[in-house]
Amino acid sequence: MKSSALLCIVLAVSACGGPAALRIQAERPVHLAKGLPGLDVADAALAGGLPDTALIITRGLLAANPANLPALVKQGEVLLAMDRADAAAESYQRALSIDAKSPETLLALGRMALAAGRAAEAEGLLRRLIVVTPASAVAQNDLGIALDLQDHHPDAQAAYRAALRLAPEMVAAQVNLGLSMALSGDSAHALAILRPLATDPQGSPRTRNDYAAALALSGDSDGAATLLAAAMPQDQAAAQVASFQALQAAP
Repeated sequence: MKSSALLCIVLAVSACGGPAALRIQAERPVHLAKGLPGLDVADAALAGGLPDTALIITRGLLAANPANLPALVKQGEVLLAMDRADAAAESYQRALSIDAKSPETLLALGRMALAAGRAAEAEGLLRRLIVVTPASAVAQNDLGIALDLQDHHPDAQAAYRAALRLAPEMVAAQVNLGLSMALSGDSAHALAILRPLATDPQGSPRTRNDYAAALALSGDSDGAATLLAAAMPQDQAAAQVASFQALQAAP
């Protein structure tokens, strides 16, 4: 298996930073559950940089009802924001014991497994998620990442294409499809997919970085370094190119 740390450099993986927050807008009215602040208040606290307050709220809700599934899921999110991954996993596992088909829980645990480099475990969780939510482009994209991390590139590409059938404008799936092709040696198609994304004036620096990765994987290290040097010191660009090339050398 290739190094997951290196793959996280290039794959358009929101999972590498942990599950994305599923936040309720802070301006929504405050609701009380039996006199306790509701999850919308916890969301507002988390969005406002007060995870300790959000955790107190979820713990209060769970003290009143230990089987409160949304509170368990939110508590997991809050704990992740506090860099308490083990405690977050415990909260998510409790949620899964209440509802084995909870999409939010399956996605969160799948992304945690991806972030930890446990690609096979992530694959299993994400396949379960796809059974529950077959129209989820996010689940298909993340499944592709799990498969790429296991060097199952053709299967990963099939997952990214499934994501794009569901959400044709999903940039992450487009980028990942191109990078997966680059990793599997199909440089021509990889660059054809990534070039227009990288040269789009509205494109992100991350997308240009991904295109540089594909250039390096295709053997064009000079082109990759030139592209990266426009946004970072030359020595950093050279180091980044070397990390991209290490992907090909990894067993």
